[in-house]
Amino acid sequence: MVLSTETLSYAQAAALAVQHEMQADPNVVVLGEDVGRGGIFGQYKGLQQRFGADRVIDTPISEAAIMGAGVGMALAGLRPVVEMRVVDFALCGMDEIVNQAAKNRFMFGGQGRVPLVARMPNGIWDASAGQHSQSLEAWFAHLPGVAVVCPSTPQDNYSLLRAAMQSGDPVVYMEHKTLWGSSGEVQTGLHIPLGLAARRHTGSDLTLVSWGKQALVCEQACVALAALGVQVDCLDLRTIWPWDRATVLESTARTGRLLVVHEAVQAGGFGAEIAATAAEATGCRIKRLGAPRIPVGYAPVLEAQSRVTLEMVVAEARALADVV
Repeated sequence: MVLSTETLSYAQAAALAVQHEMQADPNVVVLGEDVGRGGIFGQYKGLQQRFGADRVIDTPISEAAIMGAGVGMALAGLRPVVEMRVVDFALCGMDEIVNQAAKNRFMFGGQGRVPLVARMPNGIWDASAGQHSQSLEAWFAHLPGVAVVCPSTPQDNYSLLRAAMQSGDPVVYMEHKTLWGSSGEVQTGLHIPLGLAARRHTGSDLTLVSWGKQALVCEQACVALAALGVQVDCLDLRTIWPWDRATVLESTARTGRLLVVHEAVQAGGFGAEIAATAAEATGCRIKRLGAPRIPVGYAPVLEAQSRVTLEMVVAEARALADVV
């Protein structure tokens, strides 16, 4: 296959992915608040003008109604992309996600399928305080019946969103709230399957695992650590469930050290699942680094207390690698 390459923003890559799937499959529809004007981040820009209001559907402000309608559409044979605006708002539609979308295929012996993508922008949203800055990927990783995706780059946002829409089962799709304007090269037509990690940096001294926006911070940390003589094998999971156990365990068995970093609160975070799995399989040395168990503050000085910074990642990696 010949792939065309474009420089796109994270938002443009997402809009293009939805456009390509809507062109390929007339059963793909979009529904949510403000999708007709392009969405609050521009992730649906131009789609209603291209496909019409019967396929890009503006809805009332009721997340339970939006998600419930999406589940019904999916059971009736459509392939809905359900826009929740941010993950914090999706909490109003949790029954439809947890008890309907995730359970239907199992409870009815495969007679019903819910090929639905629930887009829930995740993570700290600058100056937006505790009700708009949560990182809740571990909640959905704990939920049988759904896949959970956290793309960090425009390429991943294009390819993984298309994979999510093609999967045939419910996918919780968690773009980061502050990455929409970031840009990069996107190869249209490049297929990336769910469940495959990306190796962002290669090394033999330490394995560093992350996802979403925090994976970009970890990439920066690899450069700083290399200057100190620490060579890091940096893995961006991209998909939280299913996660790429094989790649993580191969790396940790080789390096003997694992640092898992995430923006979410450390207590009960998905990093603990990765750490426990690696400990059981390889016996490697392990550290976790996540946010403190506090709400994200509005004032910059309070918000900063919830951030996992480049300096923190470097310090933890140095300690784990025994570099003073």
